[in-house]
Amino acid sequence: MSYNIAIVGATGNVGQEMLAILDERQFPAGEVYAIASRRSLGREVSFGDRILKCRDLETFDFSKCDFALMSAGATLSKAWAPRIAASGCVVIDNSSAWRYDADVPLVVPEVNAHALEGFAKKNIIANPNCSTAQLVVALKPLHDAATIERVVVATYQSVSGAGKAAMDELWLQTKGIYVNDEPTPQEFTKQIAFNVIPHIDVFMEDGSTKEEWKLVAETKKILDPAIKLTATAVRVPVFVGHAEAVNIAFKREISADRAREILREAPGVLVVDKREDGGYVTPVDCVGDFATYVSRIREDSTIENGLNMWVVSDNLRKGAALNTVQIAEALVNRGLLKKAA
Repeated sequence: MSYNIAIVGATGNVGQEMLAILDERQFPAGEVYAIASRRSLGREVSFGDRILKCRDLETFDFSKCDFALMSAGATLSKAWAPRIAASGCVVIDNSSAWRYDADVPLVVPEVNAHALEGFAKKNIIANPNCSTAQLVVALKPLHDAATIERVVVATYQSVSGAGKAAMDELWLQTKGIYVNDEPTPQEFTKQIAFNVIPHIDVFMEDGSTKEEWKLVAETKKILDPAIKLTATAVRVPVFVGHAEAVNIAFKREISADRAREILREAPGVLVVDKREDGGYVTPVDCVGDFATYVSRIREDSTIENGLNMWVVSDNLRKGAALNTVQIAEALVNRGLLKKAA
């Protein structure tokens, strides 16, 4: 059986990754439609060995599709996802628009695929924030084994998480510095080339940023509301690939060796943890890969039942496009599509 798919936001970084991943994973796609705004009408994008011409969101008939994979921003999703869902097409949305809606499942298939059972309430499924997705994939098997009580995470997030214009800014600033051009921040609040910025999204009343709040709220919704989490989210001058330094306090004892064994068997995780030069994964190593990589697993002697680890993933893939496709795969494999009718 094949399924017709609309990619909404097909000209963006994540939309193009969705098309690539659908092809790579041989998703049982029938017709695939590239959907974008009117200004991109007719623009061509690649899907395997096929070229798709972009169609206009305003006039496209979504009733002929089984899935709409959306990556076009929260404002557009708020306006369009309910309309698309009402046509009978299942919306899997990559924006923040629906993540905190109690009637919309927020899903990372390796962690909480069971939450998909409730998707038919609105016919919308939410994809988590990129930094949350890789974190919960690494936390889930350890939580099952020893019960996580508290997490302290510092993220090192690539500029691709802020879109193509942000990637262009890093590139232009980096080139400009070599010829003594003064960097002019536009996408970021400060110079991003050769710098790190402890500020992603807007500031909140308690001094946290919205990105840090997302990590807290989404981890609780996806994994366990009892987990306490505090985060510092930092933008770094890397094009693709998010990294996270994670400190975990457990209810029960768990050694670094046991954690390593558990993670080696966990779905979606690859452990690369040799205590030698280069025996760990960095963002440039993970680009284009599906896995969430875990390295530097070690015991924290300053707390009881504590571990540290280093988590790295391609944010355009597991943090966005891959997870979206995996949700569609899970719906198909679990035979849940009929429940949307």
